[in-house]
Amino acid sequence: MKTLIKGLAITLLLLFQLVSPPQLSAQNTVVFTLEEAISYALQNNPDAKNAALELLASKAIIRQNLATGLPQINGTFDFTYNAAIPLIFLPNVPGSPGFNPDNPSEVVGLRFGVDFQSGLGVRVDQMIFDGSYFVGLKAAKTLNILTAFDKEKAEIDVRETVKKAYFTVLVNDERRRIFQVNLDRVETLLRETEALYEAGFVEKIDVSRTKVQRNNLKTELDKIVAATAISVEILKLQMGLPSDYTIELAETIRDFNNLAEVTELLTTDLTRRVELDQLKTNMDLTRLDLKNNQIQYMPRLNAFLTYNRSGASLLLPDLYSSDWFTAAFVGVNLTIPIFDGFSKAARIQQNRVQLRQLENQQTFLKNSFEVEVYQAKVNLQNSVATLQLQTENIELATEVFEMAKIKFQEGVGSNLEVVDADSALKEAENNYFAALYDALIAKVDLEKALGLL
Repeated sequence: MKTLIKGLAITLLLLFQLVSPPQLSAQNTVVFTLEEAISYALQNNPDAKNAALELLASKAIIRQNLATGLPQINGTFDFTYNAAIPLIFLPNVPGSPGFNPDNPSEVVGLRFGVDFQSGLGVRVDQMIFDGSYFVGLKAAKTLNILTAFDKEKAEIDVRETVKKAYFTVLVNDERRRIFQVNLDRVETLLRETEALYEAGFVEKIDVSRTKVQRNNLKTELDKIVAATAISVEILKLQMGLPSDYTIELAETIRDFNNLAEVTELLTTDLTRRVELDQLKTNMDLTRLDLKNNQIQYMPRLNAFLTYNRSGASLLLPDLYSSDWFTAAFVGVNLTIPIFDGFSKAARIQQNRVQLRQLENQQTFLKNSFEVEVYQAKVNLQNSVATLQLQTENIELATEVFEMAKIKFQEGVGSNLEVVDADSALKEAENNYFAALYDALIAKVDLEKALGLL
């Protein structure tokens, strides 16, 4: 009894954790690291919550299957008013019940019954032997294992989506910051160009060209700000965070620029994929279904006990005050399968085909995971190489811009060179952030392919 109460308490606690998100700040502003965001999502993402609830439901299925082997007790109560008591026709001959010599008809109709009758009964059924029962118990436990793997798979998917959404926010925010610096730099260049124009050192076209560059940067920055806001909302959606909360990230993109970790990932081998565990468990369930269909050829034995009390009366007030009579039955029921039109044989053949299909799928999955790991490693290597190249390009483009600006300020260079250098720097930065995002996503994809999420 104590074990039952303890198990019920644990179940209620788990349900409370599933439906009650962690307490958030009263100011509707929350700060998350990546691990905190993942932890929050595992408790509040709808897919993760539903997977946990499905696990609870599978445990209830085990109890449901177990209950079919316990005594089944049912009570009955009936009340009948015979509005028109039916007739029973008998031959109108001497010695026959109801014989009436004054009736010229060959048959006579008699009414057997009273106006009111009622009964109370209890029936107890107990399974003695049914091979399907024991197979069903094992199948329910196997289903619970499969549901646990499904829950693990859902949590892996949540980790993947939250990581990618978190990195998207960081990259967009860093891009917004850099473009704001670019805009400030061009604003400064514009003021200097306007001053030089007023002093007669440059032409009007130089001012106009710089203004065009400034306006293009403003437009680009507005797009980046909008993209950042959208990525934040997507992150909150993936985490299961209410939309009226403001989220702040405690980390920056530089916190994840760890080449040593990337190198370690590239040398790591495939560990375990939950998809294979799911497939193997499905194969176990199919084998149990095959065994259940085979065991249907065995007889089933059940015992039963019936106890009834019944009474009848011509008047309704006397129905429950008149004498009542008892009837009781005890017996066993043996069901022996003889012929079912080859239905069981067809189901068995279907199970065997399903097993062969699952075995083929298992082989394909193993091969596809190896290819997935190889592809993810190649993608990550290429992304890291591209990122390093784009980092170098930014340094070179920044150097070119600074040199063009100095030449322009000293009167030995043109404004066109400065604008072109700024455009090249902006393009290098765009390429850098695209490479950075690709590298972070490739890293997550490799972690998933290796079974590390």
